[in-house]
Amino acid sequence: MSTSPRSVSFENTANAFEYKTNKELKKAEFLFRSMGFSTLVKIGTRVTPWMIRSGFPVRSIIRDTIFSQFVGGETLEETASVARKLGEYRVEVILDYGVEGGEDGEAGFDHACREFIRVIEYAATQPNIPFMSIKVTGFARFSLLEKLDAAMAGIGGPLMKRYAQALELLTPEETEEWQAVCRRMQQICRAADERRIGVLVDAEETWVQDPVDTLTILMMEQFNRGRTVVYNTIQLYRVDRLGFLKDSFEAAVQRDFILGAKLVRGAYMEKERKRAFEKGVASPIQPDKESTDRDYNAAVEFCIQHLDRIATIVASHNEYSNLFAVRLLQERGLPLDHPHVHFSQLYGMSDNITFNLAKASCKVSKYLPFGPIRDVIPYLMRRAQENSSVSGQTGRELGLIRKELRRRGL
Repeated sequence: MSTSPRSVSFENTANAFEYKTNKELKKAEFLFRSMGFSTLVKIGTRVTPWMIRSGFPVRSIIRDTIFSQFVGGETLEETASVARKLGEYRVEVILDYGVEGGEDGEAGFDHACREFIRVIEYAATQPNIPFMSIKVTGFARFSLLEKLDAAMAGIGGPLMKRYAQALELLTPEETEEWQAVCRRMQQICRAADERRIGVLVDAEETWVQDPVDTLTILMMEQFNRGRTVVYNTIQLYRVDRLGFLKDSFEAAVQRDFILGAKLVRGAYMEKERKRAFEKGVASPIQPDKESTDRDYNAAVEFCIQHLDRIATIVASHNEYSNLFAVRLLQERGLPLDHPHVHFSQLYGMSDNITFNLAKASCKVSKYLPFGPIRDVIPYLMRRAQENSSVSGQTGRELGLIRKELRRRGL
């Protein structure tokens, strides 16, 4: 297969939607057309969670529409058919247990830890699931992370030094609680290491991110020896993350481990800006989209320049960023299926990117959430809001789907 730059195009809808039947494609067209009405989305995202909690009989409607578009199933076992179908087109899967952070104290956090390990054990039995994702806030009290982060922010110096000194500010009870968090993280990463499954640690809000970063780097130092088990998620819509990526690389060189870096643009922009405004501090978010794009592409280039020490996941719906990564590999004479380069998009979105990358022999996956409908409602509402608010997103998805419908004569 040719690996010239012209061999990768995101305009080929035959490749993009080959895995969808005519009925599935028409359903997707209806859904994205509906999400184009911002007023409808605003009402729906407010009313739907309440209707689910109140027991209204809307479950089957949700399951047949937005749930089936963006979620792999309610159980691990239900994801198997989706993963199998994606695998037929050389697309892999990142499994995500789509339940938001636990609220049942230590018992709930221990349960979440066991669930993450169960996902790892299941993934290891499947031929097409090399990764799974976790949220540290799923097994750690948010306010404890917040206290640690605030303590670290008040201390100067490198990340690890600030972390060590911040630990001294915890009470004996909090120290014991944090040690339990660390044990859970280690249990998850050890299970993944033993079963050769990659663990992608999700990014969190800026006011809890420092302890998450520290814990993730410590896990990389322990498990990323010779191969990559643990990946940190780096949000390039933050003004400081390109520098953090480079600092993490230096730590990897000094401590002799492989840096796992999943590159995303970001997920908490409105919340971050609102909090910064309320506190009267500078926003941690880039001033505009162009600045985010610049840092994101610079991060992609930095990672590809250092593939001997960095394993990266280009997790993006931006067509230019994906083509940029492909072009960088080609310019360096590197294979598009390089073991340290992976591409990923959310299930239900940007099929034109995913399946055309797979056709060009790139390693690519779909991020596949699963979980009971009532538990994944927050995720689904974010997808609806994102497709409604992100400039051009719904129009692009809808245009490609309609192009393929015309191609099929439908």
